[in-house]
Amino acid sequence: MSESSPAATPPASPATPVVLDVWCELQCPDCRTALDDVRALRARYGERLELRLRHFPLEKHQHSFAAAQAAEEAAVQGQGWPYVEAVLGRVEELDRKGEPFLVEVAGELGLDAEEFDTALIDGRHILIVDADQAEGKAIGVTGTPTYVIGGERLDGGKSQEGLRERVQEIADRLLASGQES
Repeated sequence: MSESSPAATPPASPATPVVLDVWCELQCPDCRTALDDVRALRARYGERLELRLRHFPLEKHQHSFAAAQAAEEAAVQGQGWPYVEAVLGRVEELDRKGEPFLVEVAGELGLDAEEFDTALIDGRHILIVDADQAEGKAIGVTGTPTYVIGGERLDGGKSQEGLRERVQEIADRLLASGQES
């Protein structure tokens, strides 16, 4: 190609999705309640909204740190959100059974339950969970669920009332302007 030739026009790339960070704790009943909002947002926006699970285990829930590590293992095995939804849907069982329940759910979803057990023992996902928790504290997350979209933090731990609508307003504005989150 000579210098005088017109440059080839690159193919149009799909719009960059808006990022919604969902600060969650898998032993939290409020996070279970928030699942309906998360599902509705996923259905409304599809690939235009990137939902990112961020871990914020709370000390008051004994198994929340292990559950966060298990969710990371599920993501590695390709079933992150289905695993999160399965565990959140049965918070009371996690309360009663603890870590064996986390491995049990992995098996029910067809994941490598033995690898889950090993991951919980060797702690291979601890740094990810610790980093999420530290970042959450740094930006003011105090409870779960908390959403961050377009630089705005929305605290769902106090009330879920109106949060889905607020997330939609922000997502619609960002998508209309072509901005990333």
